[in-house]
Amino acid sequence: MQGRIIKGIAGFYYVYVDGIGLLECRARGVFRKDGVKPLVGDNAEVDVLNREEKTGNIVRLLARENELIRPAVANVDQALVIFAVAKPQPNFNLLDRFLIMMEQQSVPAVICFNKTDIAGEEELCKLRDAYRGCGYPMLFTSADQSVGIEQLQEVLAGKTTVVAGPSGVGKSSLINLLQQNVEMETGRISEKIARGRHTTRHAQLIPIDGNTFICDTPGFSSLHVFDCEKEELKDLFPEFMPYAQSCRFTSCLHREEPQCGVKQALQEGKISAIRYEDYRQILEELESRTKY
Repeated sequence: MQGRIIKGIAGFYYVYVDGIGLLECRARGVFRKDGVKPLVGDNAEVDVLNREEKTGNIVRLLARENELIRPAVANVDQALVIFAVAKPQPNFNLLDRFLIMMEQQSVPAVICFNKTDIAGEEELCKLRDAYRGCGYPMLFTSADQSVGIEQLQEVLAGKTTVVAGPSGVGKSSLINLLQQNVEMETGRISEKIARGRHTTRHAQLIPIDGNTFICDTPGFSSLHVFDCEKEELKDLFPEFMPYAQSCRFTSCLHREEPQCGVKQALQEGKISAIRYEDYRQILEELESRTKY
Protein backbone atom coordinates (compact mmCIF):
# COMPACT_ATOMS: atom_id res chain seq x y z
CA MET A 1 0.00 0.00 0.00
CA GLN A 2 1.04 3.59 -0.46
CA GLY A 3 1.26 6.35 2.14
CA ARG A 4 2.96 9.60 3.08
CA ILE A 5 5.81 9.91 5.57
CA ILE A 6 4.64 12.44 8.13
CA LYS A 7 7.44 12.16 10.66
CA GLY A 8 10.81 10.55 11.16
CA ILE A 9 12.56 10.19 14.49
CA ALA A 10 15.15 7.85 15.99
CA GLY A 11 15.17 5.57 12.94
CA PHE A 12 11.38 5.19 12.82
CA TYR A 13 9.18 6.63 10.08
CA TYR A 14 5.49 7.28 10.60
CA VAL A 15 3.55 6.74 7.37
CA TYR A 16 0.02 8.10 7.01
CA VAL A 17 -2.20 5.88 4.86
CA ASP A 18 -5.54 7.49 4.01
CA GLY A 19 -8.41 5.48 5.49
CA ILE A 20 -6.10 3.38 7.68
CA GLY A 21 -4.09 5.74 9.84
CA LEU A 22 -0.47 5.69 10.86
CA LEU A 23 2.01 2.89 10.42
CA GLU A 24 5.24 2.87 12.37
CA CYS A 25 7.88 1.77 9.89
CA ARG A 26 11.53 1.08 9.44
CA ALA A 27 13.32 1.77 6.17
CA ARG A 28 14.87 -1.23 4.45
CA GLY A 29 18.64 -1.44 4.41
CA VAL A 30 18.71 -0.85 0.68
CA PHE A 31 18.16 2.85 1.31
CA ARG A 32 21.34 3.10 3.36
CA LYS A 33 23.19 1.08 0.75
CA ASP A 34 22.08 3.44 -2.02
CA GLY A 35 22.72 6.54 0.08
CA VAL A 36 19.02 7.51 0.06
CA LYS A 37 17.37 8.88 3.17
CA PRO A 38 13.55 8.98 3.42
CA LEU A 39 12.24 12.47 4.08
CA VAL A 40 9.12 13.82 5.69
CA GLY A 41 6.74 14.37 2.80
CA ASP A 42 7.95 11.40 0.76
CA ASN A 43 5.32 9.18 -0.83
CA ALA A 44 6.24 5.60 -0.07
CA GLU A 45 5.23 2.02 -0.63
CA VAL A 46 5.03 0.03 2.60
CA ASP A 47 4.67 -3.58 3.63
CA VAL A 48 2.48 -4.12 6.70
CA LEU A 49 4.09 -6.37 9.31
CA ASN A 50 1.42 -6.26 12.01
CA ARG A 51 -2.00 -4.70 11.42
CA GLU A 52 -2.97 -4.63 15.09
CA GLU A 53 0.23 -2.90 16.19
CA LYS A 54 0.35 -0.92 12.92
CA THR A 55 3.95 -1.62 12.08
CA GLY A 56 5.58 -2.03 8.71
CA ASN A 57 8.56 -1.49 6.44
CA ILE A 58 9.16 1.17 3.82
CA VAL A 59 10.09 -0.75 0.68
CA ARG A 60 10.18 2.00 -1.96
CA LEU A 61 10.11 5.76 -2.24
CA LEU A 62 8.15 7.26 -5.10
CA ALA A 63 9.68 9.99 -7.25
CA ARG A 64 9.95 13.37 -5.55
CA GLU A 65 8.48 16.50 -7.11
CA ASN A 66 10.92 18.62 -5.12
CA GLU A 67 13.13 18.49 -2.05
CA LEU A 68 13.76 21.32 0.38
CA ILE A 69 16.98 21.69 2.30
CA ARG A 70 15.61 23.85 5.12
CA PRO A 71 13.46 22.29 6.41
CA ALA A 72 14.36 18.84 5.06
CA VAL A 73 11.05 17.86 3.49
CA ALA A 74 9.89 16.55 0.11
CA ASN A 75 6.95 17.25 -2.21
CA VAL A 76 6.03 20.72 -0.96
CA ASP A 77 3.59 22.95 -2.86
CA GLN A 78 3.90 26.20 -0.94
CA ALA A 79 5.06 27.92 2.26
CA LEU A 80 2.88 29.72 4.80
CA VAL A 81 5.00 32.27 6.67
CA ILE A 82 3.24 33.28 9.89
CA PHE A 83 4.04 36.38 11.93
CA ALA A 84 2.04 38.16 14.60
CA VAL A 85 0.71 41.67 14.10
CA ALA A 86 1.70 42.36 17.71
CA LYS A 87 2.95 40.54 20.83
CA PRO A 88 5.53 39.97 19.51
CA GLN A 89 5.94 42.86 17.12
CA PRO A 90 6.74 41.61 13.60
CA ASN A 91 10.43 41.35 12.84
CA PHE A 92 10.40 42.43 9.21
CA ASN A 93 14.02 41.50 8.66
CA LEU A 94 13.35 37.95 9.80
CA LEU A 95 10.18 37.79 7.69
CA ASP A 96 12.12 38.86 4.62
CA ARG A 97 14.75 36.22 5.33
CA PHE A 98 12.06 33.55 5.35
CA LEU A 99 10.76 34.84 2.03
CA ILE A 100 14.26 34.85 0.56
CA MET A 101 14.80 31.29 1.72
CA MET A 102 11.64 30.19 -0.08
CA GLU A 103 12.57 32.15 -3.21
CA GLN A 104 15.91 30.32 -3.24
CA GLN A 105 14.12 27.00 -3.19
CA SER A 106 11.44 28.07 -5.74
CA VAL A 107 8.60 27.53 -3.25
CA PRO A 108 5.62 29.92 -3.58
CA ALA A 109 5.03 31.78 -0.32
CA VAL A 110 1.92 33.12 1.42
CA ILE A 111 2.25 35.64 4.25
CA CYS A 112 -0.10 35.27 7.22
CA PHE A 113 -0.34 37.98 9.89
CA ASN A 114 -2.02 36.56 12.99
CA LYS A 115 -3.43 38.17 16.15
CA THR A 116 -5.38 40.86 14.29
CA ASP A 117 -7.72 41.11 17.29
CA ILE A 118 -5.04 43.00 19.25
CA ALA A 119 -4.03 45.36 16.43
CA GLY A 120 -5.38 48.68 15.26
CA GLU A 121 -6.17 49.64 11.68
CA GLU A 122 -2.98 51.73 11.48
CA GLU A 123 -0.83 48.70 12.22
CA LEU A 124 -2.69 46.58 9.66
CA CYS A 125 -2.31 49.26 6.99
CA LYS A 126 1.43 49.42 7.62
CA LEU A 127 1.72 45.68 7.02
CA ARG A 128 -0.41 45.83 3.87
CA ASP A 129 1.63 48.71 2.48
CA ALA A 130 4.94 47.02 3.26
CA TYR A 131 4.17 43.78 1.43
CA ARG A 132 1.49 44.67 -1.13
CA GLY A 133 4.03 45.19 -3.93
CA CYS A 134 5.97 41.98 -3.35
CA GLY A 135 3.52 39.71 -5.11
CA TYR A 136 3.01 37.43 -2.11
CA PRO A 137 -0.61 36.72 -1.11
CA MET A 138 -1.42 38.07 2.36
CA LEU A 139 -3.84 36.70 4.95
CA PHE A 140 -4.93 38.38 8.17
CA THR A 141 -6.12 36.04 10.90
CA SER A 142 -7.01 35.81 14.56
CA ALA A 143 -6.71 32.34 16.03
CA ASP A 144 -8.33 33.53 19.28
CA GLN A 145 -11.45 34.78 17.47
CA SER A 146 -11.37 32.32 14.55
CA VAL A 147 -11.09 35.17 12.04
CA GLY A 148 -9.79 34.43 8.57
CA ILE A 149 -9.77 30.67 9.07
CA GLU A 150 -12.00 29.95 6.07
CA GLN A 151 -9.70 31.94 3.78
CA LEU A 152 -6.72 30.09 5.24
CA GLN A 153 -8.39 26.75 4.59
CA GLU A 154 -8.99 27.74 0.97
CA VAL A 155 -5.30 28.58 0.51
CA LEU A 156 -4.23 25.24 2.00
CA ALA A 157 -6.80 22.98 0.30
CA GLY A 158 -5.33 20.16 -1.73
CA LYS A 159 -1.73 21.21 -1.09
CA THR A 160 1.24 20.36 1.10
CA THR A 161 2.21 23.56 2.90
CA VAL A 162 5.33 24.25 4.93
CA VAL A 163 4.50 26.46 7.90
CA ALA A 164 7.30 28.70 9.11
CA GLY A 165 7.67 31.54 11.55
CA PRO A 166 9.15 32.45 14.94
CA SER A 167 7.85 31.23 18.26
CA GLY A 168 4.94 32.97 19.91
CA VAL A 169 3.07 34.09 16.79
CA GLY A 170 0.23 31.57 17.11
CA LYS A 171 1.29 28.88 14.66
CA SER A 172 0.13 26.06 16.91
CA SER A 173 -3.21 27.76 17.61
CA LEU A 174 -3.91 28.18 13.90
CA ILE A 175 -2.91 24.59 13.14
CA ASN A 176 -5.16 23.32 15.93
CA LEU A 177 -8.10 25.24 14.47
CA LEU A 178 -7.48 23.73 11.05
CA GLN A 179 -7.47 20.17 12.31
CA GLN A 180 -9.94 20.38 15.20
CA ASN A 181 -12.67 18.47 13.34
CA VAL A 182 -10.39 15.98 11.62
CA GLU A 183 -10.44 12.40 12.84
CA MET A 184 -6.83 11.27 12.78
CA GLU A 185 -4.28 9.63 14.97
CA THR A 186 -1.50 12.19 14.87
CA GLY A 187 -2.46 13.39 18.35
CA ARG A 188 -1.42 9.98 19.66
CA ILE A 189 1.07 8.86 17.06
CA SER A 190 2.73 6.34 19.30
CA GLU A 191 3.98 5.95 22.82
CA LYS A 192 7.33 5.25 21.22
CA ILE A 193 7.68 8.87 20.11
CA ALA A 194 6.03 10.46 23.12
CA ARG A 195 9.40 11.98 23.99
CA GLY A 196 8.87 14.45 21.15
CA ARG A 197 5.24 15.18 21.90
CA HIS A 198 4.04 18.81 21.86
CA THR A 199 7.46 20.08 20.80
CA THR A 200 8.22 20.75 17.18
CA ARG A 201 11.87 19.76 17.10
CA HIS A 202 11.47 17.82 13.89
CA ALA A 203 9.59 18.63 10.72
CA GLN A 204 6.31 16.72 10.61
CA LEU A 205 3.31 16.55 8.31
CA ILE A 206 -0.14 17.02 9.79
CA PRO A 207 -2.93 15.54 7.63
CA ILE A 208 -5.89 17.91 7.34
CA ASP A 209 -7.71 15.64 4.92
CA GLY A 210 -6.80 13.04 2.31
CA ASN A 211 -4.79 15.41 0.13
CA THR A 212 -4.16 18.44 2.36
CA PHE A 213 -1.12 18.45 4.62
CA ILE A 214 0.63 21.01 6.80
CA CYS A 215 4.33 20.63 7.45
CA ASP A 216 5.05 22.10 10.87
CA THR A 217 8.65 23.13 11.48
CA PRO A 218 10.63 24.25 14.53
CA GLY A 219 10.20 27.89 15.50
CA PHE A 220 12.97 30.18 14.36
CA SER A 221 14.35 33.24 16.10
CA SER A 222 17.03 34.06 13.54
CA LEU A 223 18.29 33.09 10.15
CA HIS A 224 21.87 33.71 9.19
CA VAL A 225 23.38 34.71 5.88
CA PHE A 226 22.16 32.59 3.01
CA ASP A 227 24.15 30.43 0.70
CA CYS A 228 24.11 32.85 -2.20
CA GLU A 229 26.39 35.39 -3.85
CA LYS A 230 25.77 39.08 -3.26
CA GLU A 231 24.96 39.55 -6.95
CA GLU A 232 22.15 36.99 -6.64
CA LEU A 233 20.35 38.62 -3.71
CA LYS A 234 18.52 41.26 -5.76
CA ASP A 235 16.89 38.50 -7.82
CA LEU A 236 15.31 37.12 -4.64
CA PHE A 237 13.26 40.31 -4.19
CA PRO A 238 10.60 39.85 -6.89
CA GLU A 239 9.31 43.44 -6.69
CA PHE A 240 12.72 44.71 -7.88
CA MET A 241 12.47 42.90 -11.21
CA PRO A 242 10.22 45.32 -13.19
CA TYR A 243 12.31 48.35 -12.20
CA ALA A 244 15.76 46.74 -12.55
CA GLN A 245 15.28 46.82 -16.31
CA SER A 246 15.65 50.61 -16.13
CA CYS A 247 19.02 50.47 -14.36
CA ARG A 248 21.93 51.93 -16.29
CA PHE A 249 24.18 48.98 -15.38
CA THR A 250 23.14 45.35 -15.76
CA SER A 251 25.27 44.52 -12.69
CA CYS A 252 23.52 47.18 -10.59
CA LEU A 253 23.18 46.26 -6.91
CA HIS A 254 20.60 49.03 -6.39
CA ARG A 255 22.66 50.88 -3.83
CA GLU A 256 25.14 53.64 -4.80
CA GLU A 257 24.94 53.19 -8.56
CA PRO A 258 23.64 56.12 -10.64
CA GLN A 259 20.49 55.87 -12.75
CA CYS A 260 19.12 52.94 -10.73
CA GLY A 261 15.54 52.02 -11.58
CA VAL A 262 14.98 50.33 -8.24
CA LYS A 263 16.07 53.37 -6.21
CA GLN A 264 13.88 55.56 -8.38
CA ALA A 265 10.92 53.26 -7.68
CA LEU A 266 11.77 53.45 -3.97
CA GLN A 267 11.67 57.25 -4.06
CA GLU A 268 8.30 57.12 -5.80
CA GLY A 269 6.88 54.79 -3.16
CA LYS A 270 6.52 51.87 -5.55
CA ILE A 271 8.87 49.70 -3.48
CA SER A 272 8.56 49.20 0.28
CA ALA A 273 11.20 51.12 2.26
CA ILE A 274 11.11 48.33 4.87
CA ARG A 275 11.90 45.68 2.28
CA TYR A 276 14.60 47.80 0.66
CA GLU A 277 16.39 48.43 3.98
CA ASP A 278 16.33 44.71 4.72
CA TYR A 279 17.81 44.08 1.29
CA ARG A 280 20.66 46.49 2.00
CA GLN A 281 21.37 44.97 5.42
CA ILE A 282 21.49 41.42 4.07
CA LEU A 283 23.62 42.58 1.13
CA GLU A 284 26.14 44.03 3.60
CA GLU A 285 26.20 40.72 5.48
CA LEU A 286 26.97 38.87 2.26
CA GLU A 287 29.74 41.33 1.43
CA SER A 288 31.25 40.97 4.91
CA ARG A 289 31.25 37.19 4.51
CA THR A 290 33.22 37.36 1.26
CA LYS A 291 35.96 39.43 2.93
CA TYR A 292 37.00 36.55 5.18
